Amino acid sequence: MKNIREILKERILVLDGAMGTMLQRYKFTEEDFRGERFKDWKSPVQGNNDLLSLTQPEAIAEVHRKYFAAGADIVETNTFSSTTIAMADYGMEELVYDLNFESARIAKEVADEFTAKEPNKPRFVVGSLGPTNKTASMSPDVNDPGYRAVSFDELRIAYKQQVEALLDGGVDMLMVETIFDTLNAKAALFAIEEVKEERNIDVPIMVSGTITDASGRTLSGQTAEAFLISVSHIPILSVGFNCALGADQLVPHLEVLSTKTEHAVSAHPNAGLPNAFGEYDETPEQMAAQIKEYVEKGLVNIVGGCCGTTPEHIKEIADLVKKYDPRSLPVTGQ
Repeated sequence: MKNIREILKERILVLDGAMGTMLQRYKFTEEDFRGERFKDWKSPVQGNNDLLSLTQPEAIAEVHRKYFAAGADIVETNTFSSTTIAMADYGMEELVYDLNFESARIAKEVADEFTAKEPNKPRFVVGSLGPTNKTASMSPDVNDPGYRAVSFDELRIAYKQQVEALLDGGVDMLMVETIFDTLNAKAALFAIEEVKEERNIDVPIMVSGTITDASGRTLSGQTAEAFLISVSHIPILSVGFNCALGADQLVPHLEVLSTKTEHAVSAHPNAGLPNAFGEYDETPEQMAAQIKEYVEKGLVNIVGGCCGTTPEHIKEIADLVKKYDPRSLPVTGQ
C-alpha cells in the first residue's frame, strides 16, 4: 500500500464527515445503546455514541461504508470520547480498551474492503483522540482560578491507554482533534510519542485545533500561529482546524497555517453554524462552494467535514477537490 505521505503530494485527500450526525438518523433508544451486554447498567447510557461500537457495531460499519462510498480516503474511528476521563460520566472507565480496539477494528475492516475493490485508491483509518471534557489550562470554577479539574499526567495516562488500544485495533494514523486547550493536546502528543518509543514504531499524527469564536483564538487563548508553534516540536503529518466554525470562517486561519508550516494542512469544518435548534442547515452544495476557496488558494492537503456533515456533503467535497492540486509540500518534508 502506498505511503500516505507520498499520496499527499499527489492529491488532496478527503476525510469523512460527522459520525454523530449520521447516528442520529438511526434514532437509537436507551435499550439500543445498552444492547444485551449493558442491559443492567446502573446509569443511563443514551447519547454515549462511542458505546455503539460495542452494542451496534453494524451501524458504525455502515456509517464508515457510506463515507468511503462517497469518496472519503480516510475515516475516523468512533472514539472521540473513549478515554477514562470522558467515560467517567457513564461510569465506564474500564471499557476504554474495548471501545478503542473495537472501533478501530470495525473501521479497518471496512477500509480494507474498499481498498481491495479499488487498490489504486487505498483507504485509511485515523484513530480519533478527542479533547476530553476537562481542561488542563483553565479553572472550571470562576471563584478559584488556580484550580484545575485535571492534571497533565492524568491526561497523558488516559491518552496512552487510548493510543495503545487504537494501534492494537489496526489504525493507520492518529488524530488529536478539536483541540480547545493546547495543554490537553500536548498530553496526547506526549502519550503518542511514549507509545511510539516503547513499540519502536512510527505512526503518522494529525493535529487539529478548533477556533472557538470570531476572536480567531482557541478556548485557551491561542491564535492559529501560536497554536502551530506550540505543537511543531512533535513530528506530525498534518496540522489544521475542525469544528466550531463553518468553512468560510476558517479561511483566514488556514491561510496562516498554510504560509507558516511545512506540514500538510487539514480542514474539516462544520456544515455552517448551528441554527436556534442546534441543527446544521448548510447543504452539501453550499459547503462545497465555500471549500472551493480553500483549493483555489492552495491552502489544504486534507479536507473533510465535522458537525452536521453527511456522506452527501463529503461526496460534493470529493468531487470538487479531484479537480485541484494539493497545497505543495516541501520535497524533504513530510
